[in-house]
Amino acid sequence: MAAAEPAVPALPSGGGLGAPSGTVPVLFCFSVFARPSAVPHGAGYELLIQKFLSLYGDQIDMHRKFVVQLFAEEWGQYVDLPKGFTVSERCKVRLVPLQIQLTTLGNLTPSSTVFFCCDMQERFRPAIKYFGDIISVGQRLLQGARILGIPVIVTEQYPKGLGSTVQEIDLTGVKLVLPKTKFSMVLPEVEAALAEIPGVRSVVLFGVETHVCIQQTALELVGRGIEVHIVADATSSRSMMDRMFALERLARTGIIVTTSEAVLLQLVADKDHPKFKEIQNLIKIMQAR
Repeated sequence: MAAAEPAVPALPSGGGLGAPSGTVPVLFCFSVFARPSAVPHGAGYELLIQKFLSLYGDQIDMHRKFVVQLFAEEWGQYVDLPKGFTVSERCKVRLVPLQIQLTTLGNLTPSSTVFFCCDMQERFRPAIKYFGDIISVGQRLLQGARILGIPVIVTEQYPKGLGSTVQEIDLTGVKLVLPKTKFSMVLPEVEAALAEIPGVRSVVLFGVETHVCIQQTALELVGRGIEVHIVADATSSRSMMDRMFALERLARTGIIVTTSEAVLLQLVADKDHPKFKEIQNLIKIMQAR
């Protein structure tokens, strides 16, 4: 029998490893590697996943599913991360790839897809590059969602200060419109709404800003095992450099960067689809803009 892995060595009080105040030292293990770092006290699953991606992003095959495990002193071995776990003391975690490949990577079907429309609000209009274009594409995507019966979740970042969703975006029939202050769209209410939709595998994500709310939403969703498709022609930032590097980073982590036309045609999949003509008309409108 192989010997149990040793616990994390004792570290000095006050964070250790040069960790700033208010953080907790954590040893992040992946494959044959072990890298010490630190996370904020109370950090949960999502922050741990983000830290793994920042430490090992180039080595993680995002075409696979993973499980996060915690080294348990009680058992002398790793155990699956307990539900609701938060970091309160020095610990050791590892990311373990499952053997099952994601054979459906990149596939979109209406029955397993949800659209996320992120923070397309009035106060962003003068600041976001090509805002008029992404509003137009976003509106067509929502029309496509209505035609195909795909649920839509919409968020508004601090609407008291930044205004509501722009009038050009028709929110008729959306499943949820939610105000937020968190940058990511992954809020408890959103998670509850997703839980009500059976068989969700994919999220089509668009809105602003690419390098903030879109990026953080995408990373959290991937951490929950949901495949993310970011619509490049329906997302933007104040800075084109921020947008470019965010999309590049997200693509490297296995998130699918695509276009509105590719998404809509993938969802119908066949010219004999009963809704193909309606979707085709939407695409013609987008091409003519």
